[in-house]
Amino acid sequence: MTNILPVEKTASLFQVLGQSSRLQILLAIGNGEACVCHLEAIFGWRQAYLSQNLMALREAGLVTDRRESRFIFYRLADSRLLGVLRQIAEIQGVSLPELTSSPACECPACTSKREGDSQSILIL
Repeated sequence: MTNILPVEKTASLFQVLGQSSRLQILLAIGNGEACVCHLEAIFGWRQAYLSQNLMALREAGLVTDRRESRFIFYRLADSRLLGVLRQIAEIQGVSLPELTSSPACECPACTSKREGDSQSILIL
C-alpha cells in the first residue's frame, strides 16, 4: 500500500476541482493572470466568494499570487493544467469555453489595456 499517499493527493486535487466556480476561475485566469477585481467583473461574484475559492486553489497548489499595490494577481502554478482540463472535457464529449476579456475593473492591467487597446469581449 505504498501508493496510497499519491492516490490521496490526486484525489484531494480532484476534490478541489470539483466545484464549477473553481474551474471557471482557472479558465478565466488562463495562460495569463487576473486580479480579484478582474474576476469580480467577469463573473459578478462577491469578493469574499472569489477569495474563498482562490484560497482553496492556492492551498491546492494550482494558482500562485503576487501583489501590486492594493491588487493581488493570480496565475496558474502550472500552465499544463489548462490542457488537462480541456482533455477531461474532451473525454466527456464537451468543450470548455474560451474566456478572454478585459472587463472594466480598476486594476493596473485592465487600466493600461483600456488606455492602449480596444476592449475585448467575454466569450462564454
